[in-house]
Amino acid sequence: MLNWQEIDTVLFDMDGTLLDLHFDNHYWLELIPQKLAEKHGITKQQAFAQLSEKYQQVEGQIQWYCLDYWQQELDLPIIELKQEIKHLISIREDVPEFLKALKEAGKKLILLTNAHPDSLSLKIEQTAFDVHLDALISTHEFGVSKESQRLWQQVELQLGFDKTRTLFVDDSLPVLDAAKQFGIKHLLAVANPDSTKATRTIDNYLSIEDYRTLLPIT
Repeated sequence: MLNWQEIDTVLFDMDGTLLDLHFDNHYWLELIPQKLAEKHGITKQQAFAQLSEKYQQVEGQIQWYCLDYWQQELDLPIIELKQEIKHLISIREDVPEFLKALKEAGKKLILLTNAHPDSLSLKIEQTAFDVHLDALISTHEFGVSKESQRLWQQVELQLGFDKTRTLFVDDSLPVLDAAKQFGIKHLLAVANPDSTKATRTIDNYLSIEDYRTLLPIT
């Protein structure tokens, strides 16, 4: 599936790629609509309709991923509310063994996430997945998301990776499209980012349901 001899660096997304996306889906699609409904005295369905419109306005932009933006936009304690369901944050079962094998094979492992730094900190606190990684990068440092070519240009300058010898792993097809456009040679999609939902069929990219199917790394 992958020729590991052609790969020196692996860039990983976080939510839905290293971590189960169930936490984020539950937070944004269930908890936030419920809290908004309670705040304004409307039904959860009405709140969800309002939220969906707001989500669509900034989808794929850095604001979409910005907790400060949503705290101001919705007038809700966005960061504090994550604490209510932090027990749902979990690392994918197949991830630790895979990351350990990559490290032992001498690959450089870097997190490249659109997640807000406060969300990143909470998830590290809950899972300690960062012990396997060489670097952690939130795109908020650059003020632009992975969907933008400007982000990729800046990250390449900072990290100095060879994009022809880099593997990028993500569950978002638009983000994978952006990485492909930038020239990242090796791309891998996660077909089952949320453990509570059905596996997706992905035609455009090599995809996995279990990282352990990529072992051994030689």
